Amino acid sequence: MTSVTNLGFPRIGPRRELKHALERYWKGEDSADTLQATAAALRAQHWQLQRQAGADVLPSNDFSLYDHVLDTAFLFDALPQRYRALADADPLAGYFAMARGVQTGGIDLRALEMTKWFDTNYHYIVPELHAGQEFALRGDKPVAQFLEARAAGFDTRPVLLGPVSFLLLSKTTDGSDRLALLERLLPVYAQLLERLHAAGAAWVQIDEPTLVLDLDEAAKAAFACAYAFLAQAPRSRLLLTTYFGALGDNLDLVARLQVEGLHVDLVRAPEQLDAVLQAWPKGRVLSAGLVNGRNVWRTNLDNALTLARYAQGHVGADNLWLAPSCALLHVPVDLEQEKALDAELKSWLSFARQKLGELRVLADALDGREGAEGPLAQQRARLESRRQSARVHRPEVARRLATLSEADSRRASPYAQRRVLQEQAFGLPVYPTTTIGSFPQTQQVRQARAQHKAGKLSDADYETFLEAETERCVRFQERIGLDVLVHGEYERNDMVEYFGEQLDGFAFTKLGWVQSYGSRCVKPPIIFGDVVRPKPMTVRWSRYAQSLTQRPMKGMLTGPVTVLQWSFVRDDQARSETCRQIALALRDEVNDLEAAGIGIIQIDEPAIREGLPLRRDAWSDYLNWAIEAFRICASGVGDATQIHTHMCYSEFNDIIDAVAAMDADVISIETSRSRMELLDAFVRFRYPNGIGPGVYDIHSPRVPSVEEMVELLRKARAVLSPQQLWVNPDCGLKTRGWDETRHALEQMVEAARRLRADLAQAA
Repeated sequence: MTSVTNLGFPRIGPRRELKHALERYWKGEDSADTLQATAAALRAQHWQLQRQAGADVLPSNDFSLYDHVLDTAFLFDALPQRYRALADADPLAGYFAMARGVQTGGIDLRALEMTKWFDTNYHYIVPELHAGQEFALRGDKPVAQFLEARAAGFDTRPVLLGPVSFLLLSKTTDGSDRLALLERLLPVYAQLLERLHAAGAAWVQIDEPTLVLDLDEAAKAAFACAYAFLAQAPRSRLLLTTYFGALGDNLDLVARLQVEGLHVDLVRAPEQLDAVLQAWPKGRVLSAGLVNGRNVWRTNLDNALTLARYAQGHVGADNLWLAPSCALLHVPVDLEQEKALDAELKSWLSFARQKLGELRVLADALDGREGAEGPLAQQRARLESRRQSARVHRPEVARRLATLSEADSRRASPYAQRRVLQEQAFGLPVYPTTTIGSFPQTQQVRQARAQHKAGKLSDADYETFLEAETERCVRFQERIGLDVLVHGEYERNDMVEYFGEQLDGFAFTKLGWVQSYGSRCVKPPIIFGDVVRPKPMTVRWSRYAQSLTQRPMKGMLTGPVTVLQWSFVRDDQARSETCRQIALALRDEVNDLEAAGIGIIQIDEPAIREGLPLRRDAWSDYLNWAIEAFRICASGVGDATQIHTHMCYSEFNDIIDAVAAMDADVISIETSRSRMELLDAFVRFRYPNGIGPGVYDIHSPRVPSVEEMVELLRKARAVLSPQQLWVNPDCGLKTRGWDETRHALEQMVEAARRLRADLAQAA
């Protein structure tokens, strides 16, 4: 019988139970015991859901209270010294301090750096290592959760992040070689594997996703060394798990590793199957990732079945496992929870639970089980319905795309000329201060939005409420002395969802939440058809906010690449085509904002780097269309209109040419957690345009001092001209409370004043 296995399940719960439990705990409303009890109940529920959906082999240790990479660092005692005393006294407090920072009871700790998990919208906490790092087992989380599952009646396969990927995803604080630590790390991995073996785990899933990246010889040698070492110790059989792309030139290496099974992603890279089958030694297990773990569309089961049968013919029925392409962390839990979706659209979709059901259908068909043809025929009908639907294709969109010219993606004048006109238009001081866009979404704001959506608050009363909140926000910014204001975005639920709700071609769920990091969850829109903007989306609130003040008001938009990356995107056409459709819709919005008197417009693109293909040879094509899409949005305005963009935590060194090619007048970037390290790329490139390196971390409740922000700004000033520098937080303030926001922004404004005083004294 063909086995259906799963690599990982969403952690947050069908109704974000984990999010709510975490936030109650952080507020001091629940105890640690209550939090852990909620977590245990969720794990049990998730194992039961997977089994009911048709999975034979379930994962354990895929659950995390915040992030699996942080879990790994904590498990192997890779704690920076500054957290150690707290972690020794209270492990949970130490763990969350590394994730979020802490500022209470005389303790003041910054959070560890956070960055994107490969090319997804999930963020992981970056482990911080150093030369001579010691490792040891701290706790027994993988063993404990395996035994917990067994006690509940589920025999599971524990999931571990592999040793080489763990090191490659980490950073060293002293510039030393991460891989040099492998020799110290491997004995601790071996110790853990021995404990799992002793506990009764038949298999252990060991994730090495970095095997789909371009690897140098040192990294390849590290893999060979690691798995030769781990083969020597008593251990369970190992399923080496890769995902998000093809093994490519790493395949020969992988085929030589001493592991008993291999998982490959046949959704992202179906073309690799032949090469894998040729290289993979006979008698070993092949786990075929046939169902997309990163998107929500129903699988073409006929195509998947063809691949499965082909693979089975090479490895045999006993050695073929069927699985999602990757862990189901990146999709919502259960489509059946969506009661408001129309039947046609719902029939095209598949969430985590349904994806396991699709794999069950494939396995039954592969085994020739009676009744397997019925579900296959039903799936064919669903796919044909989608292909034929008039909701999907709009001829006028195709016509407009066909008329795009090079001039549509180029500003009229170069930056140096635009800058002169913009300085005249706005008269801003040196080191101008601003924010990234959103302000705290209080319980009152969320409640009013919910009441309005439920029909309990009239349109007129809701508008009055939003006007009052907007004016309060504007007056606050004036009072503390910010130079360029924002309207606060109180009308917006999410920076992508808000726009998607006003564009044709988008659909929305009620409970389609996925984890972004920690307790932060997003509900990605579903792009099912051609994108059209029926009417202006933001002009009303930007114009109203500008009417309240003489200071410049920024219009705030989410850029086309970010809308694309943070949505579940249709899979029936190239992503580049969908992105250009979004860009044209946003171009109309930018032009309307300018016509309404908004002279500064920010087009946020935090996901540009996230969308970069994992292999360098595919970068050029992606960057060409991604940068073109941004420029299509931004290039319809006059020279005096100042275009800003914002990017979240990213490594810019390797894409700085493309970032510069966006030709934004000002770019703001998240840099505070990295202590301005991310600014280095802009310095080496001699980036000429305006830059706002974030001076405090908004992902943490910690409020830095004025002196701390001044220190960061002086580091930036040492390498950039005062005329280039803007002063802003790392990111939007939506998730923060008002007290910390008020305090932090007042101190940020004071930090800018001190920098201006420095400049005045130097003159």
